[in-house]
Amino acid sequence: MSSRRSVRGWRALSLAVGAVLVSTAAQSAESAPGFDRRSATAALESTAVVSVDGCGAVGGLCSAPRRTLVLTGTTVLTGDPVTLGAEASGPVELALRTPGVLADVTVTDRRGRRLAGAPSPDGTRWTSAAPLPAGARYTARLVVERTGTEGPRHHLARVGLRTEAAPAGERLTVAFGPEGGGTFGVGRPVTAELSHAVQADDPEARRVVERGLVVRTEPQVEGSWYWVDSDTLHYRPRHYWPARTTVRVRSGLEGALITGALRGGRSRPLTFTTGSRIEAVTDVSAHEMTVFRDGRVLRTLPVTTGKAGFRTRGGTKVVLGKEALVRMRGDSIGIARGSREYYDLKVRWATRVTWSGEYLHAAPWSLDAQGSADVSHGCTGMSTEDAAWLFRTVREGDLVRVINGYGEPMPTFGNGFGDWNLSWPEWLRGSALPARTTGGHLASPAAAVLRPAL
Repeated sequence: MSSRRSVRGWRALSLAVGAVLVSTAAQSAESAPGFDRRSATAALESTAVVSVDGCGAVGGLCSAPRRTLVLTGTTVLTGDPVTLGAEASGPVELALRTPGVLADVTVTDRRGRRLAGAPSPDGTRWTSAAPLPAGARYTARLVVERTGTEGPRHHLARVGLRTEAAPAGERLTVAFGPEGGGTFGVGRPVTAELSHAVQADDPEARRVVERGLVVRTEPQVEGSWYWVDSDTLHYRPRHYWPARTTVRVRSGLEGALITGALRGGRSRPLTFTTGSRIEAVTDVSAHEMTVFRDGRVLRTLPVTTGKAGFRTRGGTKVVLGKEALVRMRGDSIGIARGSREYYDLKVRWATRVTWSGEYLHAAPWSLDAQGSADVSHGCTGMSTEDAAWLFRTVREGDLVRVINGYGEPMPTFGNGFGDWNLSWPEWLRGSALPARTTGGHLASPAAAVLRPAL
């Protein structure tokens, strides 16, 4: 973010409030009957000032905060709501400005769902994990611990937080995949298609976008986003998704300033689950495929793979879909009609692993070669019975690995999902966020319940 944009954004965000917490003794006004200096001293000891701003996110300077009073004693009273500008594109910070510590901070939306955040090591500040969306309302409940003449005491306060509705203008929305949700294999990455390009030469805008794309899972996993290009991101865990995982994805970008006049718009969230861990491992040199479910061998099948000039790609691929009957023609992969290599076939039980037309399928014409030779044009061929069994066994997102072969490696992007062919350090380099953030990120139910609600 440029310095000019920082000043403009944080000036709007830095509308602040001081919450003065006063004990029961402090509720007596100086002019009230029975007022004495001892009660005034007790009131002073229980006074605390808590400011609300967004400076902590970037280390900038805020304008002088506006303050309002919140009186607490045996009954918690609510101060005036704090309104944050629509340009509040950074996390919100609650900071104790007088002696003591914030013993507890809970920020919830109108449906009671908690906003993610963390305290500072010294206990004097609390910072949200993400910006507040435009047009949102939250309630902050604070417990301030003070030490006075009578020892440690706890004081309560409640402050309303709200953000202005986003002004009119261009909106960036996100389409998450796998579209429609459902159950998928453990190799299916999450995809995020942006409605507007965010270029690599604007790293701050990319960081804003990436911070706003929230993934949570049950059970928890470590994962990160990767910028495939200017309008596409993929998210994958460090290792494959655990079997029977629930994955929830949403955008927290609504109303956030991304770059120039571009702001985040409303996007549809995504929930999907993973099934058993299914892996089909093709050993090219052995001319066989072994299929595993959750680490247990289900079946070993004799196969044939790509011959010289048409070698099957090596590495890890992901099942993209299944077609019970598909017409395959040589010209779809660059083989000229009329040439000796040209073919035009109706193929049964075809499991697709690349967009360019690599399948695992029935090949009854090559039964003699299956288990002993490579005769295909790049697909993995097997008997009709075995292909039908495989077709029934696998689902979109399951893993297909090709080992001990001679072909080029599966490309990471552009021809299916080759995401798993990058090491974890290589994957982290595709994120716009610092490695210390992405490397340690856990998508978990514990973290998710604290994030801005879906």
